[in-house]
Amino acid sequence: MNVDGRGAAATDTAGLEVLTREECLRLLAEAPIGRIVFTDQALPAVQPVNFTMLGTDIVVRTSPESKLAQATRDTVVAFEVDDYDVATRTGWSVMVVGIGHAVDDPEERAVLEALPLRSWAPGPRSHFIRIMTDIVTGRRIPRRP
Repeated sequence: MNVDGRGAAATDTAGLEVLTREECLRLLAEAPIGRIVFTDQALPAVQPVNFTMLGTDIVVRTSPESKLAQATRDTVVAFEVDDYDVATRTGWSVMVVGIGHAVDDPEERAVLEALPLRSWAPGPRSHFIRIMTDIVTGRRIPRRP
């Protein structure tokens, strides 16, 4: 938890709890699905994907012919995960901005192949995208009394 000088949770101007990088990475690693944001023909595009973490990097598996694979080669992307509880009106969101890299190195591909990452989408998914977590931010909606 991010705390201020009085030991209270740090909040932003909207009253949301500001999460530390460590807490963001923990939540990211526990999320089953995320949304990758990339540019497709000069327009923003968002695609839900299942993923896994390798250290602090996000790893996505897709088809080499997909729009996602073509649009995320050595370019800036965003990645978002969240969770919420409608009944308690609480939740959190984590946003990552980093460079997406196509993994072409055979040794690195072998490491990624061994990860517990199987695409939920049908068809062969032999292309890996690795996203460096350069900028990581997160917010939590606190419980109300």
